[in-house]
Amino acid sequence: SIAMTAPVAQASQKIAMTAPVAQTAGPGGTWTVQFTMPAQYTRATLPAPRDPAVRIVDLPAQDYAVLRFSGSTDAKAVAAKTEALKAALAQASAGWHATGAPVAWFYDPPWTLPGFRRNEVAVPVARN
Repeated sequence: SIAMTAPVAQASQKIAMTAPVAQTAGPGGTWTVQFTMPAQYTRATLPAPRDPAVRIVDLPAQDYAVLRFSGSTDAKAVAAKTEALKAALAQASAGWHATGAPVAWFYDPPWTLPGFRRNEVAVPVARN
């Protein structure tokens, strides 16, 4: 028996952690997690996913209303910040309205102390 060793090496291409990481709740307690790929990569140069559940998709440009916060990233905290963002958007005099579902974006690894985390809730918007 040999204990787990570190570091673990892999022969595939490695891409550093991307930010933000977006999460959206789905039906039946599922989640969609979205990673934004670094600009130096193209569809042709990204490594192919090994898991068939992982898909690489191109998304169109989109305007978002965003509320930045630090602290907990649990569902209750994200829901409270999402409601605050929706309220601010409803009161905005610039004539913006939501065009899609809110998402949560997380920029730091999970071991970052909550007070130092950069988190955002965002909702796609368009002008009235």
